[in-house]
Amino acid sequence: MAFEVGIQRGNLTSLAISISPHCQCSQSPLPAKRLKLAPAKIKLQSRLINASSHGVFRVPKRILPNHRVIMAVARAEPDSFGEGRSKEEADKGQYILEKEDKHSEVQDKASQLKKRVLFGLLIGISVGGIVLAGGWVFTIGVAAAVFAGSREYFELVRSRGIASGMTPPPRYVSRVCSVICALMPIWTLYFGHIDSSVTSAAFVVAIALLVQRGNPRFAQLSSAMFGLFYCGYLPCFWVKLRCSLAVPALNTEIGRFWPVLLGGQTHWTVGLVATLICVSSIIAADTCAFIGGKAFGRTPLTNISPKKTWEGAVIGLAGCVATSFILSKIFCWPKSLFSSVAFGFLNFFGSLFGDLIESMIKRDAGVKDSGSLIPGHGGILDRVDSYIFTGALAYSFVGTFKPLFGV
Repeated sequence: MAFEVGIQRGNLTSLAISISPHCQCSQSPLPAKRLKLAPAKIKLQSRLINASSHGVFRVPKRILPNHRVIMAVARAEPDSFGEGRSKEEADKGQYILEKEDKHSEVQDKASQLKKRVLFGLLIGISVGGIVLAGGWVFTIGVAAAVFAGSREYFELVRSRGIASGMTPPPRYVSRVCSVICALMPIWTLYFGHIDSSVTSAAFVVAIALLVQRGNPRFAQLSSAMFGLFYCGYLPCFWVKLRCSLAVPALNTEIGRFWPVLLGGQTHWTVGLVATLICVSSIIAADTCAFIGGKAFGRTPLTNISPKKTWEGAVIGLAGCVATSFILSKIFCWPKSLFSSVAFGFLNFFGSLFGDLIESMIKRDAGVKDSGSLIPGHGGILDRVDSYIFTGALAYSFVGTFKPLFGV
């Protein structure tokens, strides 16, 4: 007896696997068996049952990328599916298939890690160049990130997980809010302040919600206002930190050797040095917390983000403070030990708080990532969540607290 297994050609939404027996002898029906096909990246497991005529089995479309043509004809002797096959052979075949599956999973994880590292390096180099350039280059970069992040935020608000408990803003209001958020950093650089623009933007959005058709809801107003604050107002403090604190950091050793064509020593301002220390501290905090949590994490930090642990948070704090202290010695700013350590503490808690806020939004939305803009990293909010609140805290420390108390 032989069986023919055919997977039909065509642009189909599913595959039909038909089994037709070819036998000239009378024999008792064969028992049901499980056949597992795992070619390349396609994993197919179906229960093949011998019938008097034929059986049809449906396979979801998602396992066939690009509708590739697959034709397979399998022929087996009766003892392959009958009682002649020993239990040891079946166990050995199952072991081989499980081993191949594990090998494939390891390869997928390695590929994902390689992609994550590659794009992480590209983002790091690009952000470093933008921070060094400052001025309009830095502001336009912040505005682009703000626009992408605000779009992701309002998509999360419209997701099924959040929208089931509240009424999201209309799409035209969400788009207007995204544009307003992108203009806020530019307004901050040009005028030096942001307060009046935020008030005006909130007034415009409130009017747009009140005059909409249907019954306006308070949930629409609250989510839109938080979007303006979270995605627009808070990132503007990075522009104030980098561009408005233009006092030269004359004690910076690197500034003495900086090329004149790139601004010379006057290019190294307090705002630039503070921004570099702040960004580097956040990167160190995230990296140390991730590695420490993987190696020593045992105690969950909060239910908002189950993967975060107290052990990872403590190691992240140590890495953040250490980075702030080391860079303060390299840049000769801030001069006092207390200021550098306090700056590191402030950066860590700002980054942790921003990360938890974004995790809370994603958890309510029922999604793992805020988007898919960056391969291997998710959305833009997944990458900048640690920076959203930190910019305001860093500017307050450098621009107000430190000069006021002389630390």
